[in-house]
Amino acid sequence: MTNEQMRERIKQGDGFIAALDQSGGSTPKALAGYGVEEGAWSNDEEMFGLIHQMRSRIISAPSFGSGKVLGAILFERTMDGLVNGKPTPQALIDEGIIPFIKVDKGLEGEANGVQMMKPMPELETLLTRAKDLGVFGTKERSVINAANAEGIAAVVKQQFEVGEAVLAHGMVPIIEPEVNIKSTDRAQSDAILRDEILKALDSVSAPVMLKLSIPVEAGLFQPLVDHPKVLRVVALSGGFSREEACRELARNPGMIASFSRALLSDLRQQQSDEEFDRTLGTAIDEIYSASVA
Repeated sequence: MTNEQMRERIKQGDGFIAALDQSGGSTPKALAGYGVEEGAWSNDEEMFGLIHQMRSRIISAPSFGSGKVLGAILFERTMDGLVNGKPTPQALIDEGIIPFIKVDKGLEGEANGVQMMKPMPELETLLTRAKDLGVFGTKERSVINAANAEGIAAVVKQQFEVGEAVLAHGMVPIIEPEVNIKSTDRAQSDAILRDEILKALDSVSAPVMLKLSIPVEAGLFQPLVDHPKVLRVVALSGGFSREEACRELARNPGMIASFSRALLSDLRQQQSDEEFDRTLGTAIDEIYSASVA
């Protein structure tokens, strides 16, 4: 696929984006969910080797390349690894799946009801390397825990600043200011966030993607879905079960899924390849159906 073909597939294609980007801090939990206990590795290299084996198995599964997965978000180490003897981004592209890379380095402590992204001093180097590997875009995550207008404005400002750096490399950023689904004033945060993003879109230099928590009020993000500077709006599962996330997503036409835990929750290392693929296929079918509803 050329870059323009990838852009068109992301903009118009039916399907969803798989999030395979658990980083160092969340890897032990991801492995535990996969049936690999913490004592199975003795250092970080072995831990990352195990999570790469899991991701390779997912990417290699027939159901993953069925045409229902539009893209996949990778952790940096996954991007740098091999799947079936190919660089991971190329292995995805060969299956018609568009590669993205998580570029944020985690979250700062909470202030003004939000958690900003930590500094990314090596962002330019990472973007250059990712672009050379055929990666189409990036993903960067902040978290909103309370409906604090000042905090939410700061999150959006930082997100779009990073987004402009990504756009300057000819890549497409997935801007992800996640609203914590457990916050008591989540609906107010959704509305403040929507309005701040609409203001930021007025001056962004090229179209971006958005990854947002599914709003409390169905259809609240429709102005973002319809905006000419938005290539696609994708939804995170944010702690919902797959059933809950799919049900809520289906109430928001135009948004498609970008799930991690809700996609992978039933996969186990101990499953046979046939059972693994069948289980993954069931999840893909459910998430696809919610994304095209």
